[in-house]
Amino acid sequence: MRTYDDTFSGTKIYPGKGKLYVRGDSKIFRFQNGKTESLFLQRKNPRRIAWTILYRRMHKKGISEEVAKKRTRRTVKHQRAIVGASLDVIKERRSQRPEARAAARQAAIKDSKEKKATEESKKKAEKAKTAAKTAAGQVRGGIASKQQAKGKPGKVQATSR
Repeated sequence: MRTYDDTFSGTKIYPGKGKLYVRGDSKIFRFQNGKTESLFLQRKNPRRIAWTILYRRMHKKGISEEVAKKRTRRTVKHQRAIVGASLDVIKERRSQRPEARAAARQAAIKDSKEKKATEESKKKAEKAKTAAKTAAGQVRGGIASKQQAKGKPGKVQATSR
């Protein structure tokens, strides 16, 4: 037995009952009775009429007994290690006193500055060495001109056929 749903109210229409309404654009609407047809033609919103299925569905009527409320999962925060620091190191740093942490930070900054200064002095010494060689008339490591030093390829000799 084929049943249809009422377009407006959502109730079932059994065979031999109801009305069929075909609009100008050939869309078919089925109504259980004149009441639902009339409300549809008045362009009433079925979600605002209390006895329709759509209203009951929208306002969660009659389903609270059947379905228990779904339990939501709470997010659990986990601590993980970061690249370069294990979890116990991170915990240890977090539990440190602010003064101790500041002192360690200052020491690390001082260390890095010293390292940078030594790198700079090495570079300067290397530069001075190369400058002294060029001043003495030596060729720059097999490079004859500034253009070659920048990476320009040498001139290609022309060949005739």
